[in-house]
Amino acid sequence: MIVLFIAFVAFIVAAVYFSSLLAAQRRKEVSDWGTAHDLAFSPAKDCTLESRFAAFACLRSGRNRYADNILTGKWSDRDFLSFDYHYETTTQNSSGGQQTHHHHFSAVVLSSPIPLKPLFIRPEGLFDRLAGFFGFDDINFESAEFSRAFYVKSPDKKWAYDVIHQRTMEFMLGMPSFSLQFDGHSAMAWRSSTFKPQDFEQAAEIIRGILDRLPEYLVQRQMSQP
Repeated sequence: MIVLFIAFVAFIVAAVYFSSLLAAQRRKEVSDWGTAHDLAFSPAKDCTLESRFAAFACLRSGRNRYADNILTGKWSDRDFLSFDYHYETTTQNSSGGQQTHHHHFSAVVLSSPIPLKPLFIRPEGLFDRLAGFFGFDDINFESAEFSRAFYVKSPDKKWAYDVIHQRTMEFMLGMPSFSLQFDGHSAMAWRSSTFKPQDFEQAAEIIRGILDRLPEYLVQRQMSQP
C-alpha cells in the first residue's frame, strides 16, 4: 500500500510539473509572437470577457470561465485582442460520480468602426448536412462550393447576403477555416482548440479581409444608422 501511495504521489507531482512546463512554454510562444507584431502580452487571468462581449455565446459555455495569455494592440488600424480561453463542464460517470472536463480554445477579436449586425459563420459539418436534409437549413448562397463549406446564420438574411458577396466567398474559400461571429462593433474568429502562433495571424486576417470587403453602400448605410 505504501509503495502504491508513493507511486500515486509521484505521478501527481510529475503531472503538475509537466503541466507547469507546458503552460510556461505556451506563455513564451504567445508572448514571442505578440512581440514580433508589436502587441502587448499579459499572462493574467481575465474573467470579464463574457460581459464585455456578451453577444458571443462561445464565451458563456460551462463554468469557471476565464481568458489568459492575452495580447492587445493594433492590427491594420483596428483594435486587436487575442486570448486563450478556459471553461469547465461536468459529466456523471457510470458509478454516479462527477467528472470535471477542462476545455481550452483560442480566439481573436478585431474592432469595427462600422456597426455590425449579428452574423455567425462556421465550417459546415455532417450534422449540418443531415439537418438540412430534414429542413433545418442554414442560409445558402449562389456558390454551391461556399454553401457546402460553411454554415451561416443571421436573423437578417439580407445582411448576410450583403456581407458575404462573391468576392468575400472567394476570399474565405482560400483561407483557413474558423468559426466567426459579428455583432455590434466587434468580430471574433475562433476554433474549438488552442491556436498555434500562426493561427492568431490567420484569424485576424480573415476578419480583416471580410471587413475590408464590405460593399461601400453597406458601409454608408451602417454608418448612417442612429
